[in-house]
Amino acid sequence: MTEAAGVDRFQDAVTRTVDVEGVSIAYREIGPADGIPLVALTHLGANLDNWDPRIVDALATGRRVILLGYQGVGRSGGTVRASIQEMADDAIGAIRALGHSRIDLFGLSMGGMVAQEIAHRAPDLISRMILASSGPAGGPGLTSMTRVMIAGTLGAATTFQDPKMLLFFTRTQAGRTAGREYLKRLGERSTDRDTAVHSGVLRAQLAAVNRWGNQPPAAASPFTGPVLLVHGDSDRMVTVANSNALADVFPESSLTVYPRAGHGAVFQYHDEFTASARDFLRR
Repeated sequence: MTEAAGVDRFQDAVTRTVDVEGVSIAYREIGPADGIPLVALTHLGANLDNWDPRIVDALATGRRVILLGYQGVGRSGGTVRASIQEMADDAIGAIRALGHSRIDLFGLSMGGMVAQEIAHRAPDLISRMILASSGPAGGPGLTSMTRVMIAGTLGAATTFQDPKMLLFFTRTQAGRTAGREYLKRLGERSTDRDTAVHSGVLRAQLAAVNRWGNQPPAAASPFTGPVLLVHGDSDRMVTVANSNALADVFPESSLTVYPRAGHGAVFQYHDEFTASARDFLRR
């Protein structure tokens, strides 16, 4: 079991690594060590600095949150994984190497796909699960993510914007305001920042998501515990139809759809999301 870090804020958490079969996986811990930890897996093309501090700090109130990296991304060693299944194996290995036999799990976008595969491979490891802006294997429109991401990135370049503004948020006034506030929050951590994500990570992870989308539609999961599904009604990267597909995979699930929100729904509605997530995880 890892020792309590005594860190209550995302911006103060030390970046550490854990060895998984000879490869170092980066992680950060926030909050007290008592109880079942919440392990969080981030979205495609992200390192540990891409977590919204407001979400992490709120979820870490009264419990341990572990932000877990991916092989070949940021300060993690090894090579970027070519499949969701391999990412899940790495995560399971890291969780067990940190001394945990029971966790709650929060997966965001691609991280939600990895979380689903963890639930398939090690259902007894998980107590409760949150899947945000994600989709099941063979989910509707998931093979279009590469096209949407490339179009959004090119559009951002021609308008001198951060791609997250176009990919994560709507073009409404509320969406643009939420996007600017989110980007500002990402800059709050000024020291011990993670290593930047290179273009090879994006290519490999997009290929992994495309393979996930090309799989046969997912059957019911062996994980039968409670699942909270969260989505934005205007998500262009992972359409909201995926939430209904996930409900078929996880019968013990509840769904919250945020209005006028895109792929970054949990960032736009961070206060509402963390309140409902903490209520869901409370025992």
